[in-house]
Amino acid sequence: MNKLTIATRGSKLALWQSEHIKAVLEENNPGLEVTLKIIITSGDKIIDTPLAKIGGKGLFLKEIEEAMLKGEAHIAVHSLKDVPTVMPEGLVLAAITAREDVRDAMLSEKYKDIENLPQGATVGTSSLRRRMHLARIRPDLVIKDLRGNVDTRIRKLKEGQFDAIILAYAGISRLELLDSVEHIYPISLMEMIPAMGQGALGIQCVDDPEVIKIAEQLEDEYSRIETTIERDFVDMLQGGCQVPIGVSAFVQDNGEVLIRSLLGLPSGEEVLGESKTISKEDFEGAGREMAQRLIDKGAKELLERAEVEANNIPSTL
Repeated sequence: MNKLTIATRGSKLALWQSEHIKAVLEENNPGLEVTLKIIITSGDKIIDTPLAKIGGKGLFLKEIEEAMLKGEAHIAVHSLKDVPTVMPEGLVLAAITAREDVRDAMLSEKYKDIENLPQGATVGTSSLRRRMHLARIRPDLVIKDLRGNVDTRIRKLKEGQFDAIILAYAGISRLELLDSVEHIYPISLMEMIPAMGQGALGIQCVDDPEVIKIAEQLEDEYSRIETTIERDFVDMLQGGCQVPIGVSAFVQDNGEVLIRSLLGLPSGEEVLGESKTISKEDFEGAGREMAQRLIDKGAKELLERAEVEANNIPSTL
């Protein structure tokens, strides 16, 4: 195989991610020509409605997956947190890259961290998970929906539409935007548990042995362990972007994996969560086991209520 096509969205972050993978593949495979095919997805077109009300982050994948299934592209590079836990027939999640910083970050022109936000400050986020955590930390905050690419969100912050916004630290870092605003506060995992797969890139490709062999060069062992636990946890709960779920697995230097989870109502008024440490050799099934323990405590019923609550949040876009 001497030619490979990557299907990608046209946002700066998506293009950075795809260009990065393109460079790595070409360096590792002399003679391989990698090209990018830019695709505008439904999620890019619908910018005036909260994601949770229109089907979640899977809307950013649909047309890209269709392009691969039609033979128009071989692989796609996604932020793994956007990738649903079930693959369409004919496609595989061939590799998961080494993770960037998994934390969320608060960006503000005036305030250095969440604690220093004034009473009633306006915070922007499109994530029900972040909304849930913020409501628990600072119930006085006014949380409003925030859509658009990273540049658009930062522009809205600078225009004064928000006192602060919450983004994934990894995306800001990859786009070299750490100096773009006065204050960037990485939010500790004790304050805010990330989304499944946050900080990792997922390499999705057609179910073709030759393509899979190339894509597998990008695999990172620890990222696979961590994100398998996280994705199994979410899959067991059948939860996606439409409900607030945070889950984090981290392989420590001693070979143990620390797993944390939290789910609940977007208002933060009712939550369930757990933390546990396991050996990395026991990672298979660990996410499902934790999910089952929470299901036994009423997690699915709580998430059903969370979905109803999410649909009743007024749109402020």
